[in-house]
Amino acid sequence: MIEDIEKLIEEKNYQQIKKTLNEMNEYDIAEILEELPQKELIKIFRLLNKDIAADVFSYMDTDKEAMIIASLTEKEAVDIINDMAADDATDLMDEIPANVVHRLLKKVDPETRRDINQLLKYPENSAGSIMTVEFVDFKEDLTIRDAVKKIRQDYDDKETINICYVIDSKRKLIGKVTLKDLVVNNEEKLIRDIMDDDIHPVNTLMDQEEVAKIIQDYDVTAVPVVDSENKLVGIITIDDVVDIIEEEATEDIEKMAAITPTEKSYLKLSVFDIWKSRIPWLLLLMISATFTGKIIQHYETALAACVILTSFIPMLMDSGGNAGGQASVTVIRGLSLNDIEFSDIFKVIWKEFRASILIGITLAIANFGKLMLIDKVSVTVAAVVCLTLVLVVIIAKFIGCTLPIFAKKLGFDPAVMASPFITTIVDAISLFVFFQIAVNLLNI
Repeated sequence: MIEDIEKLIEEKNYQQIKKTLNEMNEYDIAEILEELPQKELIKIFRLLNKDIAADVFSYMDTDKEAMIIASLTEKEAVDIINDMAADDATDLMDEIPANVVHRLLKKVDPETRRDINQLLKYPENSAGSIMTVEFVDFKEDLTIRDAVKKIRQDYDDKETINICYVIDSKRKLIGKVTLKDLVVNNEEKLIRDIMDDDIHPVNTLMDQEEVAKIIQDYDVTAVPVVDSENKLVGIITIDDVVDIIEEEATEDIEKMAAITPTEKSYLKLSVFDIWKSRIPWLLLLMISATFTGKIIQHYETALAACVILTSFIPMLMDSGGNAGGQASVTVIRGLSLNDIEFSDIFKVIWKEFRASILIGITLAIANFGKLMLIDKVSVTVAAVVCLTLVLVVIIAKFIGCTLPIFAKKLGFDPAVMASPFITTIVDAISLFVFFQIAVNLLNI
């Protein structure tokens, strides 16, 4: 479709472009606009009907949104913001200059301005910062007939009408009703008589990752957000949670690769951004690896007496690092899903210990055959290498499974204790164990 639009742009057939785009899904239009050069993007965006422009706008990346806002007239920008969901408009405010935000907020509808200001006051990545204030609520003494009438009057401005929330006279959350409840019950009944009090509210200051976990655990499409007095102030819907899960997973992957997390996509990162996100950990790991060099220097005499030992160092270090990395990634994932708690640490250690013995022995047997048939070393040297391999795997698994658990207990993100960090520690230990066994068994 993008090729067709580009061809129409070359032909300057804007009437056909307008007709084609306004018949498409808003998400698909946003995808097409994302691919266009800035000059054409602005021109084509202006062709969209007013009633779908805001929806298309909300599907675009925030940097593209900021660029479009800067290119529109003040009236056009205000119209877009007035038609956007409050949470999407708030995300946009974070991306544009403060003086522009101030100017636009003075022009938008008072209700929109109030909603945006309310969301802007919450800490980043909190439930309050990602919630929407466009929801349906009913007083408990309302009849079903009046409730349905209320939905009909303003449903178009709400995030969802499938779940509506029930409040008392002080706006405290007391229950919820579904659209199905309103349809199947007698319209003379009161809302309090059909409401469900199993609501699982979240606090405005709760971390967004915990919110996502609640929605996953209870298999709901939305959760209500309450303040410190249990007053209903917003809702968080499943579409927001999908974005949160993707964001948190990306952050964990970056941390596990020893990269400082960034909110920008890869293609939008400058070379300086990449350098800045990667160099701190690389410097730390490089300095940590100094211990490995010191160990080799300490055993220089042993290496000189049996030079063949040098050729097995990379294999032992790699095997240990990989074994520890496997354990750490498994445990980190378990911690993020709340499958593993600190109280489970001994269960984890015992399980990884038994697994490490099986893995270590399997690797040692395979390696012994390779040492005897291909490398043709003495049985004693082969025994040193294979015994070291078993011990290194056991130690690496122990370190890999315990460090993330202790990190979380101490309040750190367990993802930090992933492969690069584990590998650096295990490398030093592997060398120490290898040389100690070699010195004692080979008498060097």
